[in-house]
Amino acid sequence: MTFEVMPISALTDNYIWALVNHRNKQAVVVDPGEAQPVFKFLVDHGLFLSAILITHHHWDHTNGLDKLLEAYPVPVYGPENEKIPQITEPLHDGDVVNLKRVGAKFSVLEIPGHTLGHIAYYGEDIVFVGDTLFIAGCGRIFEGTVGQMYASLKKLANLPGETLVYCGHEYTLTNLRFARSLEPESTPLLKRFQAVEELRRYNKPSVPGTMAEELETNPFLRVDDPKFKKIVETKHGLPIETPEEVLAIIRTWKNLF
Repeated sequence: MTFEVMPISALTDNYIWALVNHRNKQAVVVDPGEAQPVFKFLVDHGLFLSAILITHHHWDHTNGLDKLLEAYPVPVYGPENEKIPQITEPLHDGDVVNLKRVGAKFSVLEIPGHTLGHIAYYGEDIVFVGDTLFIAGCGRIFEGTVGQMYASLKKLANLPGETLVYCGHEYTLTNLRFARSLEPESTPLLKRFQAVEELRRYNKPSVPGTMAEELETNPFLRVDDPKFKKIVETKHGLPIETPEEVLAIIRTWKNLF
């Protein structure tokens, strides 16, 4: 891999991800919700911005675009099915983004649910998932349907286990507390909670995690598991017919957690 993925903290708990090629001093940023932290990062590391990737239209992922583009008139890649006027390279499922200046190539995955046009960027054993999937959690279903979110999470879950998952927020401790409220006896959940707690104690990012870790500890990726379904069914107090129904129930619980 010719580039390094580095975090830029923004707003309250957002991550803007920077793909950095240290040899030629080029960088690409993902979901710049703020411009100033990006400018500081570029100056501090002596970098030039060569492109911007956007996963969805929410303001905390796009608000930095105008100021960045004033200083760096670079291509902006993003979902063709969302109204983001700064996008110059509209993308849909199956498109390929070739970022030659940093040495990265990504396939586009449409993953609606959080928003209707949400996309992810997958390649180089990493995936930028925006707010559809979080470490140990998933995004709220604002615009799409439960069925769309279920299909999107399944699409992401089918990526290789070694895939590193880069999401847009530092929500992991809260997500793991919720997961442990459903499965308080789970050893994998306890171990992951303790590891993340240690990282956050020193203000280190809990992101990325691997897809294999997500499949083991993320309740929103386990809605097809009969054992997990039984846990939810017992807590819910009524029979549950489908994985989509399991997802809808635990997403509602998480909203109130």
